[in-house]
Amino acid sequence: MSGNEFILEMKNISKNFPGVKALDDVSLRVRPGSVHALMGENGAGKSTLMKCLFGIYQADGGEIILDGKPVSFANTKQALDAGISMIQQELLPVPQRSVMENFWLGRFPVKNYGLVRLVDHKKMYADTKAVFDDLKMDISPNTKVINLSVSKIQSMEIAQAVSYHSKVIIMDEPTSSLTENEVAHLFTIIRKLRSEGVSIIYISHKIEEILEISDEVTIMRDGKHIGTYPDKELTTELIINRMVGRTLTNRFPPRENKPGEVFLKVENYTSTVERSFKDVSFEVRRGEIFGIGGLVGAQRSELVESLFGLRGVKSGTISINGKTAVITNPIQAKKYRIALLTEERRTTGIFPVLSVLDNTLIANLDHYVRKSRLLDRKRGDKDAKDSIEKLRVKTPSAATHIENLSGGNQQKVIVARWLLTEPDILILDEPTRGIDVGAKYEIYSIIADLAKSGKTIIMISSEMPELIGMSDRIMVMCEGRVTGILDGKKATQEQIITLATQFM
Repeated sequence: MSGNEFILEMKNISKNFPGVKALDDVSLRVRPGSVHALMGENGAGKSTLMKCLFGIYQADGGEIILDGKPVSFANTKQALDAGISMIQQELLPVPQRSVMENFWLGRFPVKNYGLVRLVDHKKMYADTKAVFDDLKMDISPNTKVINLSVSKIQSMEIAQAVSYHSKVIIMDEPTSSLTENEVAHLFTIIRKLRSEGVSIIYISHKIEEILEISDEVTIMRDGKHIGTYPDKELTTELIINRMVGRTLTNRFPPRENKPGEVFLKVENYTSTVERSFKDVSFEVRRGEIFGIGGLVGAQRSELVESLFGLRGVKSGTISINGKTAVITNPIQAKKYRIALLTEERRTTGIFPVLSVLDNTLIANLDHYVRKSRLLDRKRGDKDAKDSIEKLRVKTPSAATHIENLSGGNQQKVIVARWLLTEPDILILDEPTRGIDVGAKYEIYSIIADLAKSGKTIIMISSEMPELIGMSDRIMVMCEGRVTGILDGKKATQEQIITLATQFM
């Protein structure tokens, strides 16, 4: 263990991007063998600060001291070699390769065959399995990553970071795709690492997690350091107030929507995939927020993706406003005025190399085609900028590449994209994943306003308070089947969990 009071010190770090000062004289000090939480709204600079530490970005000012010595990392390999590893917020594995190939990417074990050096697959398998066994994770090293659930990929990335035997592990939203049981298991791993002298920098928007696992909490706002506090001194209210600079009296906005007649009816929907959803039936009314709950593997995402034409259906029918609808692809879904915000914004949501403006317009380009078959960019640009302003997207300009925005602001752009299509049915799959409490409230307000205007909303959420706080009714699924539908005003977490584990 380090003999210094702090294993890591980041002093007066500054970082500029075109048109925005992302970090303004930020300092962070982390003690050996501690869990140091880093909190702030989307765009506060948390991930940028960590990317400066991990060698992804180069700071424009300030210094980094690791174990008492000044360091500067030109790339992530140098950071890893120095004892710093990072679980990044956006999961970017190589999907067509195996778990173990992803695990040891860039550091494959090799063996010599005369003058030839080849990858030692036997050792790679054994080493991967040893790490998973030590962390008590049930993942097969030979499985292709594309066949893993999001939560298993998240678990793989956590195990990979631990495998470097680092002094400091950065965890950026590590529980965003984990079930409650997997979160509890991760906390067991963190406590084990802490007892071994490893320091954890833990970024999360989930205040309950922060209060449970952290020793100290640093709060950032608008690229600046607001303060560092012992965990025992903090409450939910204090954290929110210091994060957003204002008091949030209500977690969810008041809702004035009044569900009307049935607008969407799904009957006996069954997937073409054997172990997916089966015989699913439900109705959603105009102006209703219809929540869908369940654990990972409940096939919730698969169900709503099939409604949007992304997945095949073996049997079952859909009717919209009393008329049978045939939807086999997203183009048809859009004609029925259905919009889908997918679960994973990085892989199936944003177009990272395009601008914020283009990402906003891309689902509605047909609306801006002139008779000459050319795009009316002026009208499109105005609508996009109005949407960006309405949703309070923090971006230097509409021309900024969306990949340079925080995760929460990327999510807002995707919401703006689908709102431009003026959907009658809006399907939201984990709409606030990785978004801070202030931005969540803004998303909730948008959802509430849409429902009030008569839109039909379907919302998948793994956060129980969100599911209960925003839904008029909640349909719970387990292993592809509907196990119950609850009144949102009367539903409890215990009822939802009971139905979510009610195997049929």
